[in-house]
Amino acid sequence: MILKNDLLIRLMNDNDFEVMVKWLNDQSVLEFYEEPPSNIDMVIKKYGPKVEGKHYVIPCIVEYKNEPVGYIQYYELQEDELKRYGYSANKNIYGIDQFIGDTQLWGKGIGTTMILMMLNYLSKNKGASSVVLEVKKIIVEQYQVIRSVVLEKLKSFIPTFT
Repeated sequence: MILKNDLLIRLMNDNDFEVMVKWLNDQSVLEFYEEPPSNIDMVIKKYGPKVEGKHYVIPCIVEYKNEPVGYIQYYELQEDELKRYGYSANKNIYGIDQFIGDTQLWGKGIGTTMILMMLNYLSKNKGASSVVLEVKKIIVEQYQVIRSVVLEKLKSFIPTFT
């Protein structure tokens, strides 16, 4: 789907449920993703409809050197979400949520790169006018790095961070 050097963002499939269970039981990941620990049934219930295309959220797996290392999803903001963020309807505004599940790769720039790849994809392929990156918990330095890189690389496409 989206490829840059050793990083690939591809659509999630049924074969990814096990790795999601692994990541969603890692306390370090859960600290930032703010989800309860999961088992296979919980993962299938939550992500199955998305994988099957029965939900407006598009789930993706991030691979680094052909190994799954993270998750990113994108979606066109729904009417209630537009209101929550103060946008009017029909603005082609997307949201993304993401995490790096392989904690050994934290701090290596993979998260920033995958966000930039997705922002570029949404801008060029979906005509996104803005992107909301909802962050539950973030270290200030991470926000500053992401913001500066995004602003530098995509000056014509300024995302909204909330």
